[in-house]
Amino acid sequence: MRLWVAFGEHPQLAAVWGRYASSGTGSRLAMEETLQALRAAGLPDPEIPGHYHRLATTFVALISAGAAANAIATEEYAQSVELFRVAVLGADPERFPALAHFSCKVQPATENRRAAFEDILAAHLDQIQATIPVPGRAG
Repeated sequence: MRLWVAFGEHPQLAAVWGRYASSGTGSRLAMEETLQALRAAGLPDPEIPGHYHRLATTFVALISAGAAANAIATEEYAQSVELFRVAVLGADPERFPALAHFSCKVQPATENRRAAFEDILAAHLDQIQATIPVPGRAG
């Protein structure tokens, strides 16, 4: 969540981090903190790299996209939301039956992005917690 806030305050960094996520001292520090947190949570060492990769792949993209969206002008954002709504609400039910069915409920990716990020993060953390060996619990 600290990365989400930092990139929201400095969206220009998101573009750089998205391209060079594993270079530089700041990136190494973020990687180190994440790896240490996974180890401190009790994950067995052989499982840590896979969880790290899934977290990094998902969250670099989400954080970068969120920061980039925050950097666009209000008019451009409003136009993109309107284009999304026209495309979704105007979906041909013969060709796109599921989209037509859910069109009133589907939101643009830019809507509630932080809430979606928090939900995805919580789900992944729950999955990590479920894989941590607990003494006395049958695995």
